[in-house]
Amino acid sequence: MYGGDEVSAIVVDLGSNTCKAGYAGEDAPKAVFPSVVGSIDQMEVDGPASADANSGLAGDAKNNGKAPDSERKGKRKLYVGTQALGYRRDHMEVISPFKDGIVADWDIVDNIWDHAFRDCLLIDPKEHPMLLAEPSANHQLHRERTSEIMFEKYKVPAMFLAKNAVLTSFASGRATSLVVDCGGGSTTVAPVHDGYVLQKAVTTSPIGGDFLTDSLLKSLESKGFKIKPRYSFKRKEARPGEFQTVDVDFPNTTESYRLYSQRVIASDIKESVCRAPDTAYDESAYSNIPMTPYELPDGQTIEVGSDRFKIPDILFNPSLAVTIPGMENFAEIAPSVRGLSQMVIESINKCDVDIRRELFSSILLAGGTASMQQLKERLEKDLLEESPQAARVKVLASGNTTERRFSVWIGGSILASLGSFQQMWFSKSEYEEHGASYVQRKCP
Repeated sequence: MYGGDEVSAIVVDLGSNTCKAGYAGEDAPKAVFPSVVGSIDQMEVDGPASADANSGLAGDAKNNGKAPDSERKGKRKLYVGTQALGYRRDHMEVISPFKDGIVADWDIVDNIWDHAFRDCLLIDPKEHPMLLAEPSANHQLHRERTSEIMFEKYKVPAMFLAKNAVLTSFASGRATSLVVDCGGGSTTVAPVHDGYVLQKAVTTSPIGGDFLTDSLLKSLESKGFKIKPRYSFKRKEARPGEFQTVDVDFPNTTESYRLYSQRVIASDIKESVCRAPDTAYDESAYSNIPMTPYELPDGQTIEVGSDRFKIPDILFNPSLAVTIPGMENFAEIAPSVRGLSQMVIESINKCDVDIRRELFSSILLAGGTASMQQLKERLEKDLLEESPQAARVKVLASGNTTERRFSVWIGGSILASLGSFQQMWFSKSEYEEHGASYVQRKCP
């Protein structure tokens, strides 16, 4: 028995954009921070890791008995968390542990977990069972690696791996539903039936919140708006209430850090002013709509016009992205990327005929991008036009933005605190007896 009053399970949802961590049974995660990290290559072989390795940064020299030269190259210092990333450092690259939604760099993931447990939640992982959310299409090798790190490094008493779509479904109190997860790195449509993901019918698209943010950034730059990262200027008070912006030059700032800082601002513009259009975007119809003002951190006010509607419509019509200056490299894959409503219909058609009606009537919108204004109404409208006559289309989305953004984590919080779930944990003794491959049996 690992739940109960004395010991609370920890729920961790490591998404492509942010990592969410907190205690099971609570209604929102305690810690939310970016799942990208800052990395500085340490070219010289230092002595022991510096004292600031405690403040959300991790020195991880890995020499593995290699030659001194490769030891130098492989040594890097990682900076994890909102605060550590917010501070500009010379030669700091911003890197993500994910490639196509799947973990590619376990070293970074390990440091992210470490930051979540020790710096944010201030817990000893030895004392808490861990419920970890995973992508619907996670490989067996990745699941085994996760359990190895959890049991060998963190010495957790028990753990469980649950699929994102299943947790989203549980968060809304359903065992069967079609989960449309609009995340940062991608959009995934996954049917869940009686608490299990139907793998053969999962569809994905590379268009997520980050892609929309990049499209908006490129579009604004092409119109002559310059988005200055927060570190590149200082504001001085010339007279009371009147500020003057002075540019500051940091020649050693990497391109990836500059882009990361600009994306933070562009993402806020997107969340503040963008909304999905009621019908397919048409350049001529939106050419003279009223502008919406937005004040940038450096004090300049920009006017956002048709982009407010054009950017969100890329979710429904991916080929729109090719019309944005600077996004031409997307043209190669654009023809194969499907819009949101086509993905939903394609996914449902791959399922058994008997459950299609039920899936059409419980389509769940989740993920950070799902908080976009009018997205639910637009998806429902498109599906009503494209779905079979007999289908009763119902798109469900929580009115609460927090619940939409954190639906996977909330589902995990509910699941890990259920009394009936307690015998489902994959325990340390089972791991020691059967090895990491046993995770496939314990966490289907």
